[in-house]
Amino acid sequence: MQKTLLYHEKVTSIKTTALFLLLAVLCGFFFSWRLLGVRMDWLAVLLLVLACFFLFYTLNYRTLDIQLDEETIRLKFGLFTRRVPLTNIAQIKLDDQIPWLMRNGGAGIHFMFVNGRYRASFNFLEHPRLVIAFKQKVGPVLDLSFSTKQPAMLMEQLNKAIT
Repeated sequence: MQKTLLYHEKVTSIKTTALFLLLAVLCGFFFSWRLLGVRMDWLAVLLLVLACFFLFYTLNYRTLDIQLDEETIRLKFGLFTRRVPLTNIAQIKLDDQIPWLMRNGGAGIHFMFVNGRYRASFNFLEHPRLVIAFKQKVGPVLDLSFSTKQPAMLMEQLNKAIT
């Protein structure tokens, strides 16, 4: 049975992708420089690991795919997917009440405590975010925040779908 798609958005960030690519290239450059000057040591290994880590981030966190149907909202960030049944959504609101460092502390997928609630965050730095409060925990997670270019429209669609 085909589910009806109520909302679909692909969120991208040239700034975030460029930042991760720059970090991958810099770590790769310093790895090569270290390898030529000293040969393989612990610092060269660390630089290689960091270059690979940021290359993975560059490739994996290019696009956040948001899909809403009659039963779930699905967030797909590269290899990682989070599905939330609409029956488990207690509240949806703009995610604008968190400290600056938590809001701007990185892009990708993060886990943090906000106001005593454990939160998963699928985000880019330059886009607004929505936060969904769960009725029941999903593992240790009570809230899920994510970036969107159209927060008002998505919040309206989500509120319609859960009522």
